Amino acid sequence: MFAVVGKPFERGRYEDLREKPRLSHSFDATAAREVTLDSVPFGRMRVAYREMGSGPPLLLVHGLMTTSYSWRYVYAPLAKKYRVIAPDLPGAGASDKPLDREYSLEALATWLGEFQNALGIRGARAIGNSLGGLICMRLALDDAGAFSKLVNVHSPFFPEARYHALHAAIRIPGIRPALVHFIRGRALPWVHRNVHYWDESLKSLEEAHAYGDPLAAIGGAEAFVHFLSDTLTPRAVSRIAREIESRHARSAPFPIPLLLIYARQDPMVSPKNGERLAQLISSAKMVWLDQSSHFSHVDTPDLFVKEARDFLD
Repeated sequence: MFAVVGKPFERGRYEDLREKPRLSHSFDATAAREVTLDSVPFGRMRVAYREMGSGPPLLLVHGLMTTSYSWRYVYAPLAKKYRVIAPDLPGAGASDKPLDREYSLEALATWLGEFQNALGIRGARAIGNSLGGLICMRLALDDAGAFSKLVNVHSPFFPEARYHALHAAIRIPGIRPALVHFIRGRALPWVHRNVHYWDESLKSLEEAHAYGDPLAAIGGAEAFVHFLSDTLTPRAVSRIAREIESRHARSAPFPIPLLLIYARQDPMVSPKNGERLAQLISSAKMVWLDQSSHFSHVDTPDLFVKEARDFLD
């Protein structure tokens, strides 16, 4: 496990960020690839993805405001056994950013299935973080054959007060363009302030550019606001939560083997989401991590990989 520098979640100043992360990673060793999809929900679009290793395919799906760079500390250890494939979601990273489409949870799940089919990896094992885990859960409920096993890492499922407040605010006339303008103008310090690690010393300018540059690019901030207004709405999150509650009430199991990995401390998504999910999906294996975060694959990658590999293997 990495040695923690400073107090938990103690964020330093953006101006003091080091150029490169203090701990090396394997992102630059991955192969940068792309594929063009004729997507039903998003139209014809170019999808950028990273790939490493050989063997059975393992799909990694990042969360909101991040990119395939998010998996930088786990590519190499997972690639020892798997062909690891990590796409940038529509509107994120180096993928195209269609703006005339709705970024609903159902649309993103359909898109992920289309990406799998394009690469011939339907039925692959998968790991999804936060929004990525929510998308994977939606796809697994819609199509039980999409994945053989799924690891869900700290996804939001049960709307908190902040969801309702954000959704109400973003519907105020003029707020959307103002938010786009603000994010685009201060993209790098903005992502530094809104990504939270147990060990904040893991941050770097390299990371700020990996997440901030796509937001500053044409369409990037607009696509991000689409995620806020279309995907992570109280209604959308409640809809999948109610479906899981309904399956629990009638004793219907989750369609595939499921591992839930949640940190006991997380300022981004309450750990209560993991507690409630574990209660509703009795067949799921539950793993709690201490001294970690919403991004356990960054804060505690060794432990994360061990738990994921024990389940996936």
